[in-house]
Amino acid sequence: MTKTAAENASDTSENEAALRPDRRDVLKFALMGGAGLGLSACATDAIAPPAEPSQPLPPDAPESGAMEVSSYRVEVPGPNGVVSAGHPLASSAGLRILTQGGSAADASVATMAVLNLVEPWASSIAGNGFGTVYDPKSAEPIALKYGGAAPKALDPTSDPQAYDWGVKAATTPGAFGGWIALMRRYGRLSLKEVFAPAIGYARNGHPIDPSIARIIGIVKDRLAENPTTAAIFLPGGEPPSPRQLLKNPDLANTFEQLVKAEQDALASGADRDTALLAALDYFYQGPIAEEVDRFFRQVGGWLRKEDMASYKAEWAPTVSTSYRGYHVHSTPLTSRGGLEVCMQANLLEQFDISGMKFGDPRLVHLQAEAIKFAKADIYAYAADPEFFKAPVNGMLSKAYAKDRAAQISPRLASAFPAVTDFRPYDASAPAPPEPSKALPDDEARFSDTTSLTVVDGEGLAIVMTTTLGGGFGAGVVAGKTGFLLNNGMRLGSTSPYPNNVNFVGPGKIPILNNSPVVVTKGGRLHAAFGTPGGETIGQSEFQVLVNLLDHEMGIQDAIEAPRFSVKAIPNFYLAGAECELQLENRFNASTVDLLKTMGHSVNMVGPLAIGSIQGARIYENGAVMAGADPRRMAMAAGY
Repeated sequence: MTKTAAENASDTSENEAALRPDRRDVLKFALMGGAGLGLSACATDAIAPPAEPSQPLPPDAPESGAMEVSSYRVEVPGPNGVVSAGHPLASSAGLRILTQGGSAADASVATMAVLNLVEPWASSIAGNGFGTVYDPKSAEPIALKYGGAAPKALDPTSDPQAYDWGVKAATTPGAFGGWIALMRRYGRLSLKEVFAPAIGYARNGHPIDPSIARIIGIVKDRLAENPTTAAIFLPGGEPPSPRQLLKNPDLANTFEQLVKAEQDALASGADRDTALLAALDYFYQGPIAEEVDRFFRQVGGWLRKEDMASYKAEWAPTVSTSYRGYHVHSTPLTSRGGLEVCMQANLLEQFDISGMKFGDPRLVHLQAEAIKFAKADIYAYAADPEFFKAPVNGMLSKAYAKDRAAQISPRLASAFPAVTDFRPYDASAPAPPEPSKALPDDEARFSDTTSLTVVDGEGLAIVMTTTLGGGFGAGVVAGKTGFLLNNGMRLGSTSPYPNNVNFVGPGKIPILNNSPVVVTKGGRLHAAFGTPGGETIGQSEFQVLVNLLDHEMGIQDAIEAPRFSVKAIPNFYLAGAECELQLENRFNASTVDLLKTMGHSVNMVGPLAIGSIQGARIYENGAVMAGADPRRMAMAAGY
């Protein structure tokens, strides 16, 4: 932690946060909220267990309560390359690929494949996500979109709770298509080489982290609902013990089949690109798509081989803005998070914060207000651009930011703001939508995600934020494939209100918060980072951005510094939602007291409870330094 952060941290050893019960039953909350109790801090053995809650709590959610942390991470140098990911085995796999001559793209895919095994609650080849890539050859970052659409057979009149868990919750698997797109454009190695670490862990097993073993035990009844899921995560009918070797032979077979499709193509004379396309076709149009189709017809789900065959990952321009002489790049729609980071930065830029040190309550207040004002607009307008054209240009304009910032009081907290009419800033903008009305069950579900950052020796930087949706996704392992399906249809990714532009629809891509960030200056890479955390993703990245650029922190210090989040009750879609400011309890008492006097409804949470940033900072002298977040068991590695 930086000296500045330490000076502003509370000396209080522990602040017991109130644990407010959720409105749902215990097991449903655990699954929809992300089943990683304990993963919001360091590796399980490095923390004292939190006070026993009345119900399971999600990772990355401020409700995780107080924890005692005994260690932090070190900043890692990497003159020849760095990898920062949410699990040590995943980071090690990525570094292995770099040392074998692979590019950042090859290493990223190897890392994500291993995350399927070691973070199964948050990552899957059948998940969704986004990437942001900086290529030093072009010096112009680009975004990779690999979110899958709702099945074409979807019935939008269905009970919305069906979208949270089970066979009707899944969107088309997008992750593998994203992996292949990344390797085709920026990779050097074969799929056989890149998949080798993951195949080994799937076939031979890996010691399951105690925190994951614990949460599997908590949600075992839900995992037992699907026999194919239970066969993997409840071996012998019981949750695995901590450090038990967890194996997934079916997933090993799937990975090996994809490698065989590639290798058969190479043996027949195909070039590398054609061989990778052969593996892609095997997944989306061949035997794997057929197995997914067979399984979903058998169990009554909507996903079909036609949905698989029509899927395609997409390269797209980033959303971007300037901030204090730097350029901030992130992911476009169908991610709302990229817009959020850029809009928050634009709003804060309207204020002179040069005299405000880290932890200054005036700065926390301004950041919190920027978050609220940006989210009010984003949740009204963000949707699949194939179905609705959001006024993106207006939302990113400095004129809008200036006018919107004028509505922010430097001294008093606001209610959740009204939606902006963007027509003065974007001639093609639609009229502002009608306010949504509350429903009996409209609280957004928490999500489970993971993120990684890789920079190779040639300066190629890749940030990938990939997700299953909620913890363990849909809870459905697709037949004999060994992989979990996402629950991309869950509330939060989709709106519960029929008049909202992000309401569910056949073939419509739900909105994610995933928003990996790349920062440049004068065309040179300055920083790259991303985080899981659902509604807190853009908020955490915004704070790290300010830590790096305004407070000039190193990457590890910027990551470890105390964070806060704004929570909307029941959700950010609802006009007039109640807002709560949640602060990690390392903020000092005077900061908290002053925020309360400003009118913020404050809830103190655990010291390391919000988000999990994995990132790197690149200095003008060429030094590359990587950081990993102690809020999970993440690790940075370099060589």
